[in-house]
Amino acid sequence: MSQRRFSILLALSGLSGFCAVTLGALGAHALRATLTERQTLGAWQTAANYHLAHSIAALGLLLLAQQQTSLHARLLHRISATWLLGCLLFSGSIYGLALGGPRLLGPITPLGGLAFMAGWGGVVWLAFKLKPEAESGS
Repeated sequence: MSQRRFSILLALSGLSGFCAVTLGALGAHALRATLTERQTLGAWQTAANYHLAHSIAALGLLLLAQQQTSLHARLLHRISATWLLGCLLFSGSIYGLALGGPRLLGPITPLGGLAFMAGWGGVVWLAFKLKPEAESGS
């Protein structure tokens, strides 16, 4: 993958993590009364947790990709992008629903969940594709 695409994914990972922390804090403080009244505080917290976890995971894979062959790096970049898409679809739709957004956001949430699962499946697949380094001195 080109340095430009890597830089874009890296920036998106950072932005996603920033947004996860910001939205988590908003839910815990500024929006707490509204979310409690709507009985959606738990949903908001779930969205923020998944958002932050997958932002960090995407960042980690991007950094790991810098040490891999181009084929493996490309797959790691795709997995990171898939997780970032999952953050947008899964967490984004839950944030919207928690604040009273249109019900049509509901069917988007599982698509984000599928993106998260696809990314983790990609990690498992890649684990079987990586060849261990020859042990030195044995």
